[in-house]
Amino acid sequence: MSMAVGDRDENEPMMDMNTTPLIDVMLVLLIMFIITIPVQTHAVKIDLPVPTDSQSNVDPEKNKVMIDPAGTITWNGSPVDLAQLANYLEQTKALPVEPELQVQPDPYARYIVVDNVMAVIKRSGVGKLGFVGNEQYARVF
Repeated sequence: MSMAVGDRDENEPMMDMNTTPLIDVMLVLLIMFIITIPVQTHAVKIDLPVPTDSQSNVDPEKNKVMIDPAGTITWNGSPVDLAQLANYLEQTKALPVEPELQVQPDPYARYIVVDNVMAVIKRSGVGKLGFVGNEQYARVF
């Protein structure tokens, strides 16, 4: 099944080069080069966020919000504003078991501050809420 090229006789020897062994050798060399190339490790440098102390201020069992007579709101002893309080409350809602939230306003604290704190607590949807230190109100009046 040879094909005649041009005006060549069937009895004449074929003068074209056989490229099959050449292709085989080239494929073997290509595979050897692919195997011997060192594996490139691609590393992407990412600056991961550093955990802040806001995570450490949320106790997984119970948290205490206090309001003093000057109107300072404290979360577990550290002063916070209403936005930080809302952030801490959202963090407590994200925990697997919601911790108890204890609210202790001072008897001489301004009502508007206590009302604002209670509004933030209500908007956050806290399920476990308790008022502590109620005995201090008996001595005031």
